[in-house]
Amino acid sequence: MTDNKAVAYVGANTVEVQDIDVPGFELKDGPGVNPDNVGRQLPHAVIIKTVATNICGSDQHMVRGRTTAPEGLILGHEITGEVVETGPGVEFIKTGDLVSVPFNIACGRCRNCKERKTGICLNVNPDRPGSAYGYVDMGGWIGGQAQYVAVPYADWNLLKFPDKDQAMEKILDLTMLSDIFPTGFHGCVTAGVTVGSTVYVAGAGPVGLAAAAGAQLLGAAVVIVGDLNDDRLKQARSFGCETVNVSHGDPKDQIEQLLGVPEVDCGVDAVGFEARGHGEDSSQEAPATVLNSLMDITAAGGGLGIPGLYVTGDPGAADDAAKQGSLSIRLGLGWAKSHYFMTGQCPVMSYHRGLMMAILHDRVQIAKAVNATPISIDEAPRGYREFDQGASKKYVLDPNGYLGSTAA
Repeated sequence: MTDNKAVAYVGANTVEVQDIDVPGFELKDGPGVNPDNVGRQLPHAVIIKTVATNICGSDQHMVRGRTTAPEGLILGHEITGEVVETGPGVEFIKTGDLVSVPFNIACGRCRNCKERKTGICLNVNPDRPGSAYGYVDMGGWIGGQAQYVAVPYADWNLLKFPDKDQAMEKILDLTMLSDIFPTGFHGCVTAGVTVGSTVYVAGAGPVGLAAAAGAQLLGAAVVIVGDLNDDRLKQARSFGCETVNVSHGDPKDQIEQLLGVPEVDCGVDAVGFEARGHGEDSSQEAPATVLNSLMDITAAGGGLGIPGLYVTGDPGAADDAAKQGSLSIRLGLGWAKSHYFMTGQCPVMSYHRGLMMAILHDRVQIAKAVNATPISIDEAPRGYREFDQGASKKYVLDPNGYLGSTAA
């Protein structure tokens, strides 16, 4: 049955809203679907009617043509919704439940899942560990920027909100649980942020702002956010962060002006492989800039959390090495300073319930921190365009009218 609006990547810098089939309990062939996944039976799945689904910076990398994503790929991995149908193998999730969907697709049965490493599940992507909805090289699971989406292994994956009415009152906060809030928080946890820490977050996009809010929640004494975009830096200051504009020069000098020393205890990379240089080089792409800068400004013995995306294939990179994900990283500097660092997908399930409780009990206002802005699904092309132009907003798509979105 074709009665399901969805957002598709149709070429560099272009998305469009298409009508696709309402999902069922079998993975069908389509753009990006791994051939070994075609025909996969999903008795353990549920069908979600989408309440909110967000535009992510990771989606933007694909839309810019900076990955090997195929045209026609249905986008979207940040999904919150209402269960409208359950498969015969679903035992605990019920029709009518309001749920958050981790962007990681995980089986709950493999060694990695049992060790809570749900970002690198061994059974859902035939190509390599780890999978996600609507994302290049992630197995081909249909994306969630749509009115309806299938969620496999539902009993394992889904986070049910305990009270639907309370959840709807905070839905713009809760929709951040599918990805950016746990991802930013994970960056802080893996960097070692704790009570009294000084923290530098590179990037004031939604993940960077979520990381900054996460650092505050963890008890950081000072959170400094660096970016090139004045509007996004203003957004960081709106909830108590210090900021540096890296187009003005080396962040190390600006950090010293703020802290009295040119170092922080912990560093978080919320930029990824499309990083630009600092100072006079800020107009030029330099994908290793953030990683090298973090090693420079993080104190000896400190940690680097790297939730920013790095890819194995970047056809738009400036040189042949970067096209394969090979960057000129000053690993010797990191070694000399005994840094530790963590990369990769955030295992959302390690964090989402605790962060849900923090939201429900007013310990954090993540929607306000990232400037969550609802728009209709028909406005998705505008949302992608404005986000790419640097809008200091987290666009939340409203495919089924639950949010009462209007043009924003």
